[in-house]
Amino acid sequence: MPIVTVKMIEGRTDEQKKALVEKVTEAVNETTDAPKEKIAVIIEEMSPNHYGVAGKRISDQ
Repeated sequence: MPIVTVKMIEGRTDEQKKALVEKVTEAVNETTDAPKEKIAVIIEEMSPNHYGVAGKRISDQ
């Protein structure tokens, strides 16, 4: 059973997250032949205060 975790900054709409889950599931199905009903997609959202790039938090940019 493939389990895919997507970590991203919070702020996407429910429709965007729904589309993400559908497309990730489709990609895993196509590339691994795993049945769609066995593919789990977990979305972990984080605050911009909890993520930094190049020494700066996203919230500070």
